[in-house]
Amino acid sequence: MQIQDLPYKDPGDPDIRSGTRFMVWLFRNQLDGQARALGWGLLNQLCIAALSVGTGFAVQAVVDGDGTQLLYAGGLIALLGVGIALGETMLHRSAVSNWITAAARVQQLLARKTAELGSVLTRRVAAGEVVAVSTGDVEKIGWFVEAFSRFAAAATTLVVVTVSLLVYQPALGVVVAIGYPVLALAVLPLLPHASRRADLQREKAGYATELASDTVAGLRVLRGIGGEELFLGRYRTASQEVRRAAVRTARMWSVISMVQVLLPGALMLTVVAYGAQLALDGKITVGELVTVYSAVLLTMHPLRNIEEIALAYSYSKPSAKRAARVLALRRTHTTAAGPAEPARDLPTGDLHDPHTGLVAPEGLLTAVVCGDPDAAGALADRLGGHPVSDADDPDPADDADTAADTAAATAPASVLLGGVPLDELPLDHARTAVLVQDKDPVLLSGTVRELLEVPASGQVSAANALEAAQCADVLRALAQASAGADGAGDPMETPITERGRSLSGGQRQRLALARSLVTDPEVLVLDEPTSAVDSHTEARIAAGVKRLRKGRTTVVFASSPLLLDLADRVVLVDGADVAAVGTHRELMRSEPRYRAVVARETSDEVERKLTDRPATTGST
Repeated sequence: MQIQDLPYKDPGDPDIRSGTRFMVWLFRNQLDGQARALGWGLLNQLCIAALSVGTGFAVQAVVDGDGTQLLYAGGLIALLGVGIALGETMLHRSAVSNWITAAARVQQLLARKTAELGSVLTRRVAAGEVVAVSTGDVEKIGWFVEAFSRFAAAATTLVVVTVSLLVYQPALGVVVAIGYPVLALAVLPLLPHASRRADLQREKAGYATELASDTVAGLRVLRGIGGEELFLGRYRTASQEVRRAAVRTARMWSVISMVQVLLPGALMLTVVAYGAQLALDGKITVGELVTVYSAVLLTMHPLRNIEEIALAYSYSKPSAKRAARVLALRRTHTTAAGPAEPARDLPTGDLHDPHTGLVAPEGLLTAVVCGDPDAAGALADRLGGHPVSDADDPDPADDADTAADTAAATAPASVLLGGVPLDELPLDHARTAVLVQDKDPVLLSGTVRELLEVPASGQVSAANALEAAQCADVLRALAQASAGADGAGDPMETPITERGRSLSGGQRQRLALARSLVTDPEVLVLDEPTSAVDSHTEARIAAGVKRLRKGRTTVVFASSPLLLDLADRVVLVDGADVAAVGTHRELMRSEPRYRAVVARETSDEVERKLTDRPATTGST
């Protein structure tokens, strides 16, 4: 795989049983690239080591006064210089290609997993951890993949040089053979401590960044309640903790750097002192001494490559473990029978949740009233084909199949659309059939036109969707914001900042609703789509949604009487089960628990009315 061929058509099925196995899997998928990098690395490292031979010949030629030998030595050095330049250039090219392709593979895997899990991802893993894995951790994993070929070339070069010195000059070769392993392994005991300190620094820096981001986002509210100084003090404390962690990390790295300078210097002094004594005794020539000295000096670079791979592994192993943990998450817990064959056509029919007994008839607007907002959000996710259970986060270090089987035993049954389980559909089929709009939808940066350019049936135009979502005043405000010197601006071309921060909560909510309406899915699930708008706008939105979605299945989680009164069918969910079904007016007359949610009655009032009325059985 070359950089120009990215992205991968299929990034593959990773081995996520552990972080180490994940990195081994990445390496296996890059054997060609690693072989090329190893070949160019050997050319580069061996040519650098062979410079000692040319240098020794040249010095001995000067001592002997042999001009011909000096000319040959110069030619050899020039030839080695060409090999070094070529090897260095191509090694860098190959190693960076390996880094980029490995990082791209991991990022594609993470992007695929994010798209698969959707909003359920943040219920299982903190959003900050997902961002950290897809940025910093991906870079650390790529660093290890890049450094491995240089390490292999360096290790091979050191073996070749050691054997050559033992044959060429056994007395000094023994010193070098003993010194190289000591130099290569000296810093290894220090690396885990440095890695742990660096991870702690990264964790504290991530918390400080998150705190700063939240403070900036809520600055207007904080100023309104006088909490600006309080949060500023918290950020100062967090930043000082980051500083202290960074100092502790730097201290450890200074110790490692000291070892990397002290021990090679000691080896060089030993070789020079012992070699000079041998030369004075006449046991070796000056040229041989220079050759051995140059060989030891020039192999300091391969030794650094060995230290680099140890450092890269200590950093990338926890990063790979975190990546494997995210990749081990599953969209759903399917039954032992396995996924069904991909359907040629999308399923149609009633939407049925066996876990609660909720049924949303085909082609009707069904409103769901649930007193617990968290339970409502979980139910909305489940209607989108994402059942939530307590066992949906298997440990990647354990056997993945066993963890999945355990989770499947405790997971709720899949939602059915027309009798077809959603979690047995291919992901693209399930997403096309059912669209869930979260309570807090996210608007990506871009223009309004780009916001509405989403995969859609083509049956609903952007203008109709904007009209149904009551976005006329939003468009007018955007037109004024984008107005030029002539005072006229195109609202569809007005940029929207990240997460729609330039808009009010109600404006963001209505634009997100328009985006969902443009998509025109078979089933649309809306979780509190009008919670941030006033009652007049809410009534018009409810009427517009019902008109635009006529003949389509729509499920709305709400507690507003204005919206509930327009629904074809209202379902009350109490706890984990459907408690009552009817129209808004019927339930207001007959169901105290429904009135408690819609009319905001107290728990004492509800308990008294339930005690006073005759026992009845709610329909399902």
